[in-house]
Amino acid sequence: MNNLQRLKEMKIPVWALRRPELYPGSPSNLLSVPPSCKLLFVCAEPLNEHDAWLFGKILASMKLEAHHALRVPLISLCQIDEHELEWCWFAGIKQTHIEVMQTLTSPTLAELQNNEAEKRALWLQIKKYEK
Repeated sequence: MNNLQRLKEMKIPVWALRRPELYPGSPSNLLSVPPSCKLLFVCAEPLNEHDAWLFGKILASMKLEAHHALRVPLISLCQIDEHELEWCWFAGIKQTHIEVMQTLTSPTLAELQNNEAEKRALWLQIKKYEK
């Protein structure tokens, strides 16, 4: 009996697995990233109106627009299909190592709202990658 059959016996749907790549034969749950997307924004919560405003301002400073970004929770990071991403920004989440991308880390956008020191630290990270 293979692992996929065991899961079915235990009535565990394949889509509930954290790492389906460990189970050969399971359907692929890769997240498709549009070619226009340049920044992956990894955070736990959806953005509220104030966070979205700040996010837009930060994107503009990076010469990006909202359609250039995709927000995903950390668990979806391992499900990203082939992409043309340039940036990965971890907000309020411990950074994981990602090769070939410029990575940024910051507190959540809600925490950034009133914290000038953290905004400056994020700005310095962005500037570090300027060509």
